[in-house]
Amino acid sequence: MRDDGTLDEPNAPLDPNVPTDDQASAERTMMLRRLRAAAPGLRAARDRAADYAAPRLRSARDRARRFATTPGRARILLATGVVCCLGLATYAQVSDDTAPVVARVDPLAARSELVQRAQQEHASRSLDRSASGQPASPAPSRPGASGSPDADPDVRAMKEPAEPAPVAGLTRTQMKNAEIIVRTGRGMGVPRRGMVIAVATAMQESNLYNLASGVIPESQRHPHQGLGWDHDSVGLFQQRSSSGWGPVDRLMDPEFATRQFLGALERVPGWQQMRLTDAAQAVQVSAYPDYYAKHEWRANEVVDAILPTER
Repeated sequence: MRDDGTLDEPNAPLDPNVPTDDQASAERTMMLRRLRAAAPGLRAARDRAADYAAPRLRSARDRARRFATTPGRARILLATGVVCCLGLATYAQVSDDTAPVVARVDPLAARSELVQRAQQEHASRSLDRSASGQPASPAPSRPGASGSPDADPDVRAMKEPAEPAPVAGLTRTQMKNAEIIVRTGRGMGVPRRGMVIAVATAMQESNLYNLASGVIPESQRHPHQGLGWDHDSVGLFQQRSSSGWGPVDRLMDPEFATRQFLGALERVPGWQQMRLTDAAQAVQVSAYPDYYAKHEWRANEVVDAILPTER
C-alpha cells in the first residue's frame, strides 16, 4: 500500500534492474529459436563430415583387404598408403599432443653436453696442473730429437723397404732364407736365372731350412733350423765338408753356403742355357738329378717377390 492509501500494482516489478519471469521466458524463447535456426546447419555439417569420411574409411578398409592377398612389392605400397591415410586422419589429434614431446630434452643435445663434460673432466685429470691463466711449461725435448724428418722413427720405418710376404707356400723362415740367397746373388752380380736355380736347389736339398747334421755334433753348435741325416751334409744346400765345400762352421752360414754354390754354378760352362735341373745337378751331383725341375715355378715366384724390394 502506498502512502496515499492506494494499493500497489501486483504485476509491477519491484526493481527495474531485476529481470522478471516474462523477460527470462522471452530470452529462453529467443535461444530456442536460434538453436532451431542453427540445427539445419549443424545437421548439414554432420552429414558433410560423414560423407567425407565414409568413402575414405571404406577405401582404407578395401585396401587393407587387398593387402592380405597382394604379393610382393605391391603389399608394401598398399601398406604405405593405408598408413598415410590413417596418419592424415589422426593428424589433428596428434598435433595437440606433440608439444610435451618437443619440450623433452633433445638426446643429441644431451649427448653433446656429455661429451663436453667428459672433455672437461679429462682436462681436469691431465698431468698438466698449471694454474689458471698461466701457460703450461713446454714438454722437455727427447734426447737426440731434431726437426728433420729423418729423426722421426716412423719416417725412417717408412723409408726402409718392407720384407716381402711369404709366397709359393713358404713359411716366414723359409722366405727369409730365400732372401739371403737372392741378396747374396745380387751382391755377386749373378743374373736372375742363377738366383732361381739356387732357390730351387735349396728347396730340394733342405726345403729352404738351414739344417745341421745329425751325425756331425759340431754343426749342431751353430744356429740351425733342424737336423738332416744325409751323411755329413749341412746347411741350405746340404754341402759336405768332406767333399771340399768348406769348413762345417762356415757352411752353416747361409750366405757363405750360397756363395759356394753360385761360385760353382758360374764355373759350369753354358749353365745359363741349361735346363734348371741340369744346371743344379752339374753342381750338386745328386743321386736324383731330375728332382730339381719340380721346384722351378715356385723358385721363380719367390725371386719375383724378393727382387722388387732389393736396393
